[in-house]
Amino acid sequence: MTLGALALTAIAGVALAAQAPASVNANDKTAIEKIVHDYILEHPEIIPQAVEKLQAKRMSSTIDASRSTLETPYAGAWEGAANADVTVVEFFDYACGYCRASLPDLAKLVGSDAKVKVVYRELPILSEASSDAAKVSLLAAERGQYMPYHRALYGAGKVSRETILAAAAKAGLTKSEAESAIASSKYDAEIQSNIALAQKLQASGTPTFVIGGQVLNGAVGYDALKAGVASARGK
Repeated sequence: MTLGALALTAIAGVALAAQAPASVNANDKTAIEKIVHDYILEHPEIIPQAVEKLQAKRMSSTIDASRSTLETPYAGAWEGAANADVTVVEFFDYACGYCRASLPDLAKLVGSDAKVKVVYRELPILSEASSDAAKVSLLAAERGQYMPYHRALYGAGKVSRETILAAAAKAGLTKSEAESAIASSKYDAEIQSNIALAQKLQASGTPTFVIGGQVLNGAVGYDALKAGVASARGK
């Protein structure tokens, strides 16, 4: 028997087990199996559809299990509504051009929806400078200057020690404070926690957005973010 036939037989068996009562006799059971088997052969497109639906359901469960951790920001690493009905979580890297490109989309989303919160989670995976930038970012979050730093660094272009310190200065942090944050191991646990969360959610890179029970990979744009919020709100 081929792998395809085995898969079809397994699916037919699952369908039968789920819907046929124990009292069904052997002949009826065989007839049901044949109907299911033949239907799948005639409509093979239902297999990837079923797999996709199952994967989405599993991912939603994974998100629900980590939702409190996901949606609780580190200090002031968030923007938008304090009492939001939907929280958008972004995993990002300051060295990621696609993350930079998503900044206006998030600003538009927050500006157009008074009940949305965006929680930012540092995921510095692209370079050593990414890690330095993330540490200063978390310091800025503690000081209540997260978004000024966030916008300033993305506006500075390529991430480097110089642009990090310049963004920190614009956010009201001194050079010595920023350099101390870079040298410190204080923020390692938060960054490692973000990495573990991203791996659990099977994030394929940055940016990765979590909205409701969905994970959106890449710079998906304002319309997709808005649709994700509407979907989360509708549940």
